[in-house]
Amino acid sequence: MEYIIITVLVYLFVIAYLGYLGFKQTKTAGDYLLGGRQIHPAVMALSYGATFISTSAIVGFGGAAGALGMGLIWLTFLNIFVGIFIAFVLFGKRTRKMGHNLDAHTFPELLGTRFQSKFIQAFSALVIFLFMPVYAAAVVKGGADFIQSYFNIPFEVSLLFFVVIVSIYVWMGGMKGVMYTDAFQGLVMFLGMVFLIFYVYNYMGGIQTAHERLTALFLEPAVQEQTAALAQGGFRGWTSMPATGSPIWWNLVSTIIMGVGIGVLAQPQLAVRFMTVRSNRELNRAVVSGGIFIFMMTGVAFTVGALSNVLFFEDTGLIAAAAAGGTDKIIPVFIRNYLPDWYGAIFMVTLLAAAMSTLSSQFHTIGTAAGRDIYEKTMERSSNSIIVIKVAIFAGILITTMLAWLSKYLDTSMAIIATGTALFFGLCAATFLPAYVSALYVKSISGGAVKAGMVSGFVTAVVWIFFVHEKESASLQLCMALTGKTSIVKDTSLAYFAMVDPIFIALPVSILVTVIAARLVRIQPDESHISRCFSGIGKIAR
Repeated sequence: MEYIIITVLVYLFVIAYLGYLGFKQTKTAGDYLLGGRQIHPAVMALSYGATFISTSAIVGFGGAAGALGMGLIWLTFLNIFVGIFIAFVLFGKRTRKMGHNLDAHTFPELLGTRFQSKFIQAFSALVIFLFMPVYAAAVVKGGADFIQSYFNIPFEVSLLFFVVIVSIYVWMGGMKGVMYTDAFQGLVMFLGMVFLIFYVYNYMGGIQTAHERLTALFLEPAVQEQTAALAQGGFRGWTSMPATGSPIWWNLVSTIIMGVGIGVLAQPQLAVRFMTVRSNRELNRAVVSGGIFIFMMTGVAFTVGALSNVLFFEDTGLIAAAAAGGTDKIIPVFIRNYLPDWYGAIFMVTLLAAAMSTLSSQFHTIGTAAGRDIYEKTMERSSNSIIVIKVAIFAGILITTMLAWLSKYLDTSMAIIATGTALFFGLCAATFLPAYVSALYVKSISGGAVKAGMVSGFVTAVVWIFFVHEKESASLQLCMALTGKTSIVKDTSLAYFAMVDPIFIALPVSILVTVIAARLVRIQPDESHISRCFSGIGKIAR
């Protein structure tokens, strides 16, 4: 226990120092919001990766892999191809340059200023402020679950400890403090996961042997008895994809893989990082290192989560989710039971780093949405905006903590962390992605068309989440309270749609409405403004 305390104290001391360093170097609003646009490329790359990967990826999605299998590796592919390559090459450079041209400090401000619309900026900020706490709560739950499981302490105690630590340095350091600590945490995360994958494969007799044991496990009569309900839903083992079109296939492919894999492009807390560097050269340097980082973080978590079933079954006769006491506890219990005691301290710091790096950026984004985008820009109140930002951060922390606390009352067999993360990513894709693409690539589109697409995508996603997609609507209970059913399409000829994730419906609706509105509403854009927006960007599609 002593080395655990020492390791954590050293980690917290470094975090406190980096937060203080960011605090000392934060002199202006530009420093607080964007780090003065002078962030080193290595710091930016590590910060982007650390913000991208949180406990929702390691604990939540690792646990989901323990329940659903290695099909989640497709999410690793999308994370790298879409979240790194596409994001940096097709979005990052234009975002950085346009943000600089318009002096935009936040993602909503970039959209609002590009389309000269206070509504777009305010609406974007409101969506972030109201719904980002759902994603943040999933991240908080991942960290709190590990602390609770590893130390056998009440969930409320681990939750309070975790939230207080994160709150202190995001409150103090602004964007510089956030990115300095993110970079350090990214390094810790990488080293922790490298050791984990090497140790687990060695422990299980090598890569080939480990995967053969996992494949054979599904054929065990006792395992088939435990997975009978899953098999009826389409589950075919941890090394196979679920049956195409089955409920589990829709959950894995549409909600987890596609929801997160596509939704990452429209994440406000990630997009704003493109605006913190000086030139495109810094973004180019980050592509390779970012891809390697994401591969190690997600690939390791998904692989270890699935392989944990072998060791759990051999020791307890139960598959991972049952042995651990819930999907979200698979990774924490696995680390406690099968890794060396000293690694528990390292992994706890790894998880703290993963969660704190993401949460700091989320809380910072929540605060700037209220303080910068709504209070300062939409309401045109220039005084005390930093104070408003910090008050909004505090409010976001309280809401997040409450949601994380309430999550303990949900069904433990449900992948709460992965579901909460996918929900927010899908909502962002439906609301922001067509507008974001239009802002960066289409000169002639009107602000009215973008508004129509954003609102239609958001409304469709919310309706689908609360009333149609049974995985969420059943938990949220609003549909049950109003209609007496977990989904409005249940027991109807449209029941199949209860399995379809909102992103498959809401994103196409948002795109279609944007395109149709752009055709119907043809307003000649302000040429001087358009020239300012795209100055230095190059040839843009009309």
